[in-house]
Parts: sequence; structure tokens; C-alpha cells
Amino acid sequence: MRAREKILNVSAAFFLFSGAAVYIVFWMQNTSHQPQGVVVTIFRGTSFNGAAENLRAAGVIRSVWTFKLAGRILGYTKSIRTGKYLFVKGQSNLSLLKDIGEGKSRMVIPVTIPEGWRLEQIARRYHRDLGIDAALFLSLCRDTAFIRQHHLNAASLEGYLLPDTYSFYWQNDEEDIITRMLDGFQKFYSDSLLARQHQLNVSQQDVLTLASIIEAESGVMEERPVISGVYWNRLRKKMRLDADPTVQYALGREQKLTHQDLLISSPYNTYMHQGLPPGPINNPGRLAILAALYPSNHGYLYFVATGIGGHHFARSYSEHEKNINSYRRVKRAQRYGQKK
Repeated sequence: MRAREKILNVSAAFFLFSGAAVYIVFWMQNTSHQPQGVVVTIFRGTSFNGAAENLRAAGVIRSVWTFKLAGRILGYTKSIRTGKYLFVKGQSNLSLLKDIGEGKSRMVIPVTIPEGWRLEQIARRYHRDLGIDAALFLSLCRDTAFIRQHHLNAASLEGYLLPDTYSFYWQNDEEDIITRMLDGFQKFYSDSLLARQHQLNVSQQDVLTLASIIEAESGVMEERPVISGVYWNRLRKKMRLDADPTVQYALGREQKLTHQDLLISSPYNTYMHQGLPPGPINNPGRLAILAALYPSNHGYLYFVATGIGGHHFARSYSEHEKNINSYRRVKRAQRYGQKK
């Protein structure tokens, strides 16, 4: 009987020890006592051991050993999700492992892409906010095979990435980001807009090219259909567009143009070449696209900045010269006022 009791006692002790060990490894709270949540970034390509060290360095886990042991036993060592995580106190190893394995606590990051930004600017913004590979992003935007997958016939995606505020995870896949933006564009540019494009007898590329110029010309929303009307009038009369933003695009900079700049040899120089340039010069927003499709009906052929916001419009060149002189007087007065 005594031998039997010893065996039972040893077995009970073993099971108690095993149960305690299982509790410690899997269920016992392993997060440190942080008063608030802790943000931890798990970068693309991080190994399980690397993730564990990140958690320890951030003060999320107290016992790296039990965390790694639990991960190996449960098979979480090869299922780490990239992202920025917000961990709270009171989590067990099992909870933490499920979290990074399934991405439950990954933070959703909103990214705003302003109207009129070029591909390079968009790539830099996503690199800054999401940690993506900007070079890969740009490469995909200029990959004709990738572009054709989205049923577009264009040399690049300049003009097709619809500006908006999008939400992604940290280091979201570059293809997924581009696809989301293209989906937003396709949903907007459908039905009535496609019908209007066909009514105007132009291509989608033409519409986006004109919209991108309108976007760059004025930030005054009410002016955009008027500016669109000017360009449509000039196109119908076979006049050169003489659009400064297209030359700035050719030069790769957005500063004030000189007479020498206007002589640059480029198909984007609308002071030298008639008609629209080869493609969009930025990614226009919804209002600029609508302005390109629905221009105001008027007889204006010229416009120049007022110097205090907005533009003066003219039907003749002589009237346009008066507006230019008015602009110059305003700028001189502004310079004089600054000197005083």
C-alpha cells in the first residue's frame, strides 16, 4: 500500500508540476506592467526570435524564454505578421502569440495623398508613413505588364492613382497599395463619366492629362471648369496650350519659369508642341477630373494669375496683355510693401 501511495503521490506531483509548467508557459500573464499600451513594430522579414527580442526590448514581455518555448510548442515560429502592434498589459504568451500570428492588434494607419501629387511624392509619403519600399512602388507604377493586369493602356500609372485618405497596415504590400488606389479610381471613373468621355470623343488618358494640368493650374475650385473651358477652346482652335505646369513637369521642378525654361526640348513643353502632352503630369483629384469632362461654356482663350488669388480670363490677346500688366502691378506693389 505504501508503494502504491508513493506512486500516486509522485504522479500527483508530476501532474501538478506539469500543469503549473503549462500554465506558466502558455497562460500566465507575461506582459510587463505598462500603464498604457505599448507600440511595437515588426518589420517585414523579421524572424520569430527577432520578434521576441523586439517585444522584450519594448518591455512587452518579461520572460523571453517562456515566450519562445510556447511559440515553438504551438508552431508560431513561422507565422509572424508584419505590422505596428498595440499591446496592452495582462496578455499571456498564448494571447501574444495569436496576436502576432494573426495580426489581431495591428494598427491601421491612415495615409492622406493630396490632389496633384506626382508618383514620386506619393511613393515618398507611403515610405514615410508605412515604411514601404519607395523604389519598388515606383517600379510597379511604371511596369507595363503590371499596368496591363489592371486593364489600363498607359506607359505609367501617373494620373490613375486617385488622391484620397487610405488606411493600411505598416509595410503593407506595395502591389496591394497601388491596387487599392486603382480600385478607388475605377469606382469613381465609371458609368456617367465614361459616357461623357465617349461623348467628347476623347480617351481616358486625354481626360486625365487635361485634368492633371487643371489641377496644377489652380487651387480655386470654382475656377477649374473655367480653366478647363480655356484649354478646350484652345485645343479646338489648334492653339498651343502654353501651360506652365507641363514645362515644370519636363524640368522636374515646380519653381517659377524663365524664358530659357520655355525652350526646353520635351514633348511635355506645351509652349512648343501643339495639343496635349503625352500623359498626365500628376494625379488629379475628383474635382479636376470632373472639370476636364464638364468645362464651362465661354469664349475665353487666355488666363493669368491676379496676384492675390485666382485668375483673370480674357477672350483676346490684347485683353490678356492688360491682365498681365495688372498682375505685374500687383506683384510690384507687394514687393514694395515688403521692402517697407
